[in-house]
Amino acid sequence: MKINTDLVRILERAQQGDALSKADCITLLEYAPTSVEAGVIRGVADALARRRFGNEAIILGQVGIEISACPAKCKFCSFGEGHTQFAPSKMTPEEILEAADRFTASGDLYALFLMTMHTFDFDSLLDVVQRIRSRMPTYPQIVVNIGDFDRAQAEALRQVGVNGAYHVCRLREGTDTTLDPEDRKRTIRVIKDAGLDWYYCCEPIGPEHTAQELVDQLFLGIEYGCFQHAAMRRVWMPNSPLAQHGQISELRQAQVVAVVALASLGCPDTRNIAVHEPNLIGLSSGANVVYAETGANPRDTEEDTSSHRGRDIRACKTMLYEAGFEHLLVAPNERRPLGNAFRE
Repeated sequence: MKINTDLVRILERAQQGDALSKADCITLLEYAPTSVEAGVIRGVADALARRRFGNEAIILGQVGIEISACPAKCKFCSFGEGHTQFAPSKMTPEEILEAADRFTASGDLYALFLMTMHTFDFDSLLDVVQRIRSRMPTYPQIVVNIGDFDRAQAEALRQVGVNGAYHVCRLREGTDTTLDPEDRKRTIRVIKDAGLDWYYCCEPIGPEHTAQELVDQLFLGIEYGCFQHAAMRRVWMPNSPLAQHGQISELRQAQVVAVVALASLGCPDTRNIAVHEPNLIGLSSGANVVYAETGANPRDTEEDTSSHRGRDIRACKTMLYEAGFEHLLVAPNERRPLGNAFRE
């Protein structure tokens, strides 16, 4: 069986350390997920990513601390105003601290994420971060997944112990959401200028998105210099305005993960690649990061995702072991052997 010569040339350049172009990445995404070419793309991306990251993996934990009808009206989110099925609710500071304790008890967590709606109480968030940081003075990292914010707020977050922020100009932003793509990019620049780690993702991927759309969106992470890149598929929810489109397979998602990993070879700022939601195909296609989740989850129909879609730390650790990773990064300059998950 012969492999397309154009593909061979692209992958050879990647193995030599050359940055891939947008045109290269579109080519890679246009192969059918079940094709031999897609299998080769995933295999090369996995090998290069393991070499790049020393075959080490990362576990992140996200706490969704509140639920409300969000005015961003994202058509792919279970909290969007106009279609959400949830009643408003908010975790107490004590409940958030308990969730943080559960995620950090094993010492395996690299970063704790705190997620709000697009509009949120900034002072309350600062208070919660201060409480967590006083409880855990040095590690883990603390990352926020919140709405748009300015430079003064970024500095305030840094002062109380926040290390990074997840922020994305998403696929069809401004069309499938009410948000302005330029506002999203402005916040990204704020994150970078404030010296916070910037977490990015190609998301939320649906069957209707073209290769050109995926590449244009994922390259923003490369052009701005993300600390983490990733790929996330949109989860089908029956009440979502986008439900008629369905969802892509994990196999297609893994192909996007592979292209993200290969494209990110040209971005020295990128230190890891995630796959949302965690799955073994993505972890053998270039990704080395998984998320544990509790509380609110925009991809879930249950109020507490930990009893439904969300995984705990042990489940994430087991998945990473099954994917063949040898070490966990538990702090910026500290890693430990992953070990045999079935002996613990």
